[in-house]
Amino acid sequence: MAVLADSDTRWKWGALTARRIVPGARIDGLLLRGRATPTARQLDEVGVRAASLREVTAAEFLREADRDAYDVVVLSCVGGTVQAMLHGLSHRLGGGGRRPVTVTGYVGVVYEKLADGLLLRHGADVVLANSAHDAERFRAVYEGVGADAGAVVECALPFLGGEPYRESDERPYTVVFAVQPSVPASRADREYLLRRAAGHARRHPGREVLVKLRSRPGEHTTHIEEQPYQKLAARIPGGLPDNCRLVYGHMGEVLDRTDLLVTVSSTAALESLHRGIPTAVLTDLGVREALGNHHFIGSGCLTSWDRLDSGLLPKADPAWTARQGVVAGGPPSGGGSYEAAFDAARERVADLLARRALPPVTPYYTLATAPGYLPGILARHGLGPSGAPRTGAETGRPASGLRRAVRAAVRDAARGAYRHGVQRVAPVIRRMGEL
Repeated sequence: MAVLADSDTRWKWGALTARRIVPGARIDGLLLRGRATPTARQLDEVGVRAASLREVTAAEFLREADRDAYDVVVLSCVGGTVQAMLHGLSHRLGGGGRRPVTVTGYVGVVYEKLADGLLLRHGADVVLANSAHDAERFRAVYEGVGADAGAVVECALPFLGGEPYRESDERPYTVVFAVQPSVPASRADREYLLRRAAGHARRHPGREVLVKLRSRPGEHTTHIEEQPYQKLAARIPGGLPDNCRLVYGHMGEVLDRTDLLVTVSSTAALESLHRGIPTAVLTDLGVREALGNHHFIGSGCLTSWDRLDSGLLPKADPAWTARQGVVAGGPPSGGGSYEAAFDAARERVADLLARRALPPVTPYYTLATAPGYLPGILARHGLGPSGAPRTGAETGRPASGLRRAVRAAVRDAARGAYRHGVQRVAPVIRRMGEL
């Protein structure tokens, strides 16, 4: 199997999904070169290993993904990239016959760009939905535009698990505020949330308050973080109290010592609910689509820092959590419904692998259905309107050793300049524009 991923969180989802749907398969990790390519530290924190792991460009991936290179390809990327790779594979592999089974999906809660993201993923053999709720929505979108919805398969998020929650007297009561790179976006809102976390620690000196960070300044995740909490913490008058600190690390390990999970709308809330940990989704900044916390309406988890300060513990609604593909209270003993959640995906992939030939890759978006949209998506990945690479990579003329070295040097320099511009210069310019 190959897992093509364009960020740390998507690598985590793609690799763990691959393990779930084809247990025991060899997994090659292909990290798409771009602004969010994970660093070695981020990959180590994710903690998911592969038989091989390397960076590739879109053109390199398409050159390697021939009919016999892989049995299954998991496209764990942003929607536009998935669409471009599907068209690139369609051009490279031509008509029906033996080819890799293509699988895609979402890394967490789908609270925005539902139609856009789904239609960009159409054309994959399997489009995974992380819950019954998502599966219904996905099929409704495809059927509503006249697209085939047969690829949608219900499963669950692949990284749920861990020990069921048990309160412990051997450590301080621990509150974890799981931050997000882009929600909320403004400095004022992020400073507010950090002040409230610090204030909770001051009101409860016997508790430990951990601010769980996603990345270090300069690193990118799935979303751009222009106001890192590390820098905002230095601006809090008097600093953070002794029982409040910033932490990194694997989310599962942090949840092992969590008694209350607090977030705006992070997927960590689903991981927490699955274990039966009391989980709070904040309403302090409103319940808004822009924040993503509207997804938790009906969950019983919506609350505010004021209520948490007063000692309230939210209680999740079992019917809501079941619809979201989590087992509130932790995975049941003896296997349980969480492992069974991947049965349909395993069966679908096994059925496709057993076929001698698969039909051509046929996305919903074509030059007939989206002539003003599709070419731009393909061009961003170096593909022409037909899905063919625009570079001279397929002219048949191999580059000399010197030319390859020069190209590699230029590519690395350009990549460094691009990352510096996106991660350092652009945020400064935007902040200056706000003054």
